[in-house]
Amino acid sequence: MSSAAVTSAAASSAATRILPSISISNCSSRRFCYSSRTSLATTAVWPSFPRLLPLKRWGRVGGGKVSYSVASSPKCAAASDIEQLRSAREDVKELLKTTFCHPILVRLGWHDAGTYNKNIEEWPQRGGANGSLRFEIELKHAANAGLVNALKLLQPIKDKYTNVTYADLFQLASATAIEEAGGPKIPMKYGRVDVSEAEQCPEEGRLPDAGPPSPAAHLRDVFYRMGLNDKEIVALSGAHTLGRSRPERSGWGKAETKYTKDGPGAPGGQSWTVQWLKFDNSYFKDIKERINEDLLVLPTDAVLFEDPSFKEYAEKYAESLDAFFKDYAEAHAKLSNLGAKYVPSEGFSLDEVQPEKFVAAKYSSGKRELSDSMKQKIRAEYEALGGSPDKPLSSNYFLNIIIVVAALAYVTSLVMN
Repeated sequence: MSSAAVTSAAASSAATRILPSISISNCSSRRFCYSSRTSLATTAVWPSFPRLLPLKRWGRVGGGKVSYSVASSPKCAAASDIEQLRSAREDVKELLKTTFCHPILVRLGWHDAGTYNKNIEEWPQRGGANGSLRFEIELKHAANAGLVNALKLLQPIKDKYTNVTYADLFQLASATAIEEAGGPKIPMKYGRVDVSEAEQCPEEGRLPDAGPPSPAAHLRDVFYRMGLNDKEIVALSGAHTLGRSRPERSGWGKAETKYTKDGPGAPGGQSWTVQWLKFDNSYFKDIKERINEDLLVLPTDAVLFEDPSFKEYAEKYAESLDAFFKDYAEAHAKLSNLGAKYVPSEGFSLDEVQPEKFVAAKYSSGKRELSDSMKQKIRAEYEALGGSPDKPLSSNYFLNIIIVVAALAYVTSLVMN
């Protein structure tokens, strides 16, 4: 197919694409429905730009319309609870095993964060990772076609863990999908605050396109606005190792190839790599060689080996998986933090070891627990030496205190007798 024909097909597809009918208000009562006759468009990872096929075919329920709750809790979480986030991460892992939805979850997190504008200081006007992508007005943006399906996949997890923000859940799912597909460990932090109403969503047009007239200039315009550089643009593009595209939904790619005709999930589409659910550096190798017509190469992919600055990094990543994983992990983490407001302000990691809380009874001996007055005295001595419930002493001062108190009690009992 000629470049002009592909561009025309993309324009036609964008003009005729049908999205699920969605009705989402604010946090209090959101429901949306879609007809089983509606074309469901999903995608691989951004910046893949075209809309891609769903990785799991959704059938009819009761032979007609399918309705499901988007947010059953009456209020949005003010901030995320670390233990609920950890549990949510395990649920996301199970979801990935059964639905093969790695690409669309990566894209969901990226599209929520990718609206960030470094030139706007105020939150949430600056965009970024703030959970705004759950609202209808933003889901209707052309670049977000199909992401309603990602929201549907995650909503039961959100309903289960009510003290987790959408902003954190989107980024958690994105990073977990990369890691579970064999990618690097992402140094994520959490504590993102959600926007509370649709009026706080960013305007359309902040996300990249697949086939702009000048691919290199377009990528720099979009990513530089976010505060990212050429190395990060190329590293993030490497996430195209996941996912596939379908021409009837995006205007890009083949209807099916030998790599996609049997799924997993709904068959068909064209992938960027042979093993399109495995995260590695195959994307760069395949673009560089350009010998397999069954693999997709978009204008924004090809330019990575044409632009001199981009090419330096693309060549590096094609040669070294370790170099790609290192730079990708850093770029993904940076993207996920863009524009976010955190509680606490420094955020928190799910992998931090939490300090043990001080419980006086834990250190009592014998069958009888220490009296309240004795606990208070021990605690006062403990804190006088620099200890606290959240900060254990660096040496065994506490044992010394117990010994001294026990000796005093023994001497007192002798005197009294």
